[in-house]
Amino acid sequence: MELSWQVILGIFFPFLMTSLGASAVFLFKNKISQSVQSIFLGFAAGVMIAASIFSLLLPAMEEADALGKSGITIASIGFLAGALFLTVLDLFMPHLHLNTDEPEGVKTSWDKTILLMLAVTLHNVPEGMAVGLTFALAMQHGDPLSLAAAFALALGMGIQNFPEGAAISLPLKSQGMSNQKSFLWGSLSGAVEPIFAFLALFIANVLSNWMPFLLSFSAGAMMFVTVEELIPEAQTQSHSHYATYGILIGFVLMMVFDVVLG
Repeated sequence: MELSWQVILGIFFPFLMTSLGASAVFLFKNKISQSVQSIFLGFAAGVMIAASIFSLLLPAMEEADALGKSGITIASIGFLAGALFLTVLDLFMPHLHLNTDEPEGVKTSWDKTILLMLAVTLHNVPEGMAVGLTFALAMQHGDPLSLAAAFALALGMGIQNFPEGAAISLPLKSQGMSNQKSFLWGSLSGAVEPIFAFLALFIANVLSNWMPFLLSFSAGAMMFVTVEELIPEAQTQSHSHYATYGILIGFVLMMVFDVVLG
């Protein structure tokens, strides 16, 4: 496999969009309203659900069938294994979710800012894995269609990362942190994505025959984050349709990206 500049650009695109979103601290004074935050979180959830299905699970089953293996069996096992992996991370990694004051994971005396960053890092891990694996699949196939599908996923991840960067940096600013530091922390919250993308790329290169399992593993990890964190955090306003329509719009947009571009 050859690592081209297109692949490198696609891998870094979601991180760049996170940084762009974090730059909102230089334009706005206040943190995002609860209604807007619900829309953004719902949108991210919708994108991740669609990406899990169209960009990961379906290609995983197609790859397995092409290798003469049971696609549905491998996809099911990989999906559950990915969810279990994120469950372990969620139980042991110290982190603090938005709009809560009770940290989760192993007890620690770390600062609230760090714990909030770790929460974002937790759900950025499967996003980075997904982007890396789809580009690895495109490099293995060597055809423009697979590369377009990988870029479609990177585009979807990047779009939903934009408000995520702002959702981290603006609350930090409202707590008294300087614009520069708030931007830096907000930007760094997405740094784990290219790291895990390149790690997934390397693993897929070494274990190319495991690609169906790896793709479904990434899908399970993303779905766990979506159901465990994003949707509950988006639905903080009772009897509100903000998060619901955010999910629907995000799902449709990612589906269109994957079908049209891929």
